[in-house]
Amino acid sequence: MNTNQVQIFDTTLRDGEQVPGCKLDTQQKIVIARQLERLGVDVIEAGFPVSSPGDFKSVAEIGRTVKDVIVCGLTRAVMNDIDVAAEALQTARRPRIHTGIGVSDSHIQYKLRTTPDKIIERAVAAVKHAKSYVEDVEFYAEDAGRADNEFLARVVQAVVDAGATVLNIPDTTGYCLPQEYGDKIAYLRDNVNGIHKCILSTHCHNDLGLATANSIAGAQNGARQIECTINGIGERAGNTSLEEVVMIMRQHPHLGLTTNINSKLLLETSHLVSESMGMMVQPNKAIVGDNAFAHSSGIHQDGVIKRRDTYEIIDPAEVGVDQSKIVLTARSGRAALAYRFKNLGFNLTKVQLDNVYQEFLHIADQKKEVEDADLRDMMEGMAA
Repeated sequence: MNTNQVQIFDTTLRDGEQVPGCKLDTQQKIVIARQLERLGVDVIEAGFPVSSPGDFKSVAEIGRTVKDVIVCGLTRAVMNDIDVAAEALQTARRPRIHTGIGVSDSHIQYKLRTTPDKIIERAVAAVKHAKSYVEDVEFYAEDAGRADNEFLARVVQAVVDAGATVLNIPDTTGYCLPQEYGDKIAYLRDNVNGIHKCILSTHCHNDLGLATANSIAGAQNGARQIECTINGIGERAGNTSLEEVVMIMRQHPHLGLTTNINSKLLLETSHLVSESMGMMVQPNKAIVGDNAFAHSSGIHQDGVIKRRDTYEIIDPAEVGVDQSKIVLTARSGRAALAYRFKNLGFNLTKVQLDNVYQEFLHIADQKKEVEDADLRDMMEGMAA
């Protein structure tokens, strides 16, 4: 693998589907999995096979359907979980078992009610058992974001020695600051023997709105897989947004990081997931929101009309958006009004524009947005 290439691990169908009300059936999951393969993701986490017969079936059918993508099944560090996942993944050309256990003091003392040494024993046993089924075994250190780095390194060292191929360092509760999370990845990179043979992976949640920033900080410090979801959906406040991390790496070439994602399919994929799950994308969502390339302020509109990159750092076409939107509101100026009239086939003189502008403002004060139909009515009124 190119040392500068970051693998995109999509967990829309597993972590994303855990959002209340977003349950998908197997056929819907297959449609999304095919789209994710077209998009260029490297890994699809297809489900948690032991959790239900439906999840088992979905993992098996996705494994049978996709050709070039790693198909991953989640487990706990429980032998039966791993057995069931291995059975579901028999159909996959490139199977991966994703197993793990909590490593923070909170998880060890209160959730698992065990000891640090027992955590390491269970982690090693799980990785070895998964390794008996598949070569590609990913280990997740749940709540690593709040874990002591020295203990975390002990756990990671043990699972590396046991044969793990991918090391997932989740900020499960979205607690970390980017500097802290980046330092955590760097600490592991520098203090675990043989870690260079494995892929370090980020899995960040968005409870404080830092999932994307933390994922990028992880990649800057040596992580070469980012776990994310379409539209940033997921537990509580969501996961790292796939479209955001991909476009950050593309817009900042000095990072030296690349992906296999075909960015022109981002909007199409966003719409498919949103419609399938019945989960609306907020209008101001970065990259794929309805307003991501919309301009309503007169100052901004004038700048964009003169030169797009005055206010847009991404060409809309690069993410599958047809064009920027000049939205006419009471805050719009003459340049935006003339632009929209021109798009309708009306090339107004300065005098005509001055005459119609006051009428436009009157209409704009009455409505949230002035539509093409309103503009045509205004032209008919001028002609009368």
